[in-house]
Amino acid sequence: MEKHQIKEYISHEKIQTKEYELAEQISKDYQGKDIYFICVLKGASVFAINLALKIKENVHLEFIEVSSYEGMESTGTIQLNKDITSSIEGKDVIIVEDIIDTGRTLNYLKEYLLTKNPKSLKICTLIDKKERRVVELEPDYSGFTIEDKFIVGYGLDLDEDYRNLPYIGIIE
Repeated sequence: MEKHQIKEYISHEKIQTKEYELAEQISKDYQGKDIYFICVLKGASVFAINLALKIKENVHLEFIEVSSYEGMESTGTIQLNKDITSSIEGKDVIIVEDIIDTGRTLNYLKEYLLTKNPKSLKICTLIDKKERRVVELEPDYSGFTIEDKFIVGYGLDLDEDYRNLPYIGIIE
């Protein structure tokens, strides 16, 4: 039973279409290469796996977990909860994120992962909230740019609820 009223904002069909577009671009950019996805847990897991399934090249999955949110607000403090377990040195790496908001988390991850000497490091996000950005950061691959709304579903949560919605919704 839902604790909040949720209105569909981005349909499952639109998400699927966008994933195919992103997969096509990534496959073209990395033709003949192995790609190392670093999925940012937990929110990006649904997007990362569905995107990987649509990519023609070989995709390795690695997971990293950071936290910076309490409820609906960013704390501004980033904590590394789970590190990657494989070496990415000399590899073509794409950080796969569910949403870029202030940009602090992705900036932290980018700087941290660059210390591990990947051959290349790019960022792919499903959702980009540009108007909330407080650090200079642009994703290399972006699904949807949205206004400043708190969204849930398709991996995005509110205190761990609603991740399994097949669409992206807005809490009303």
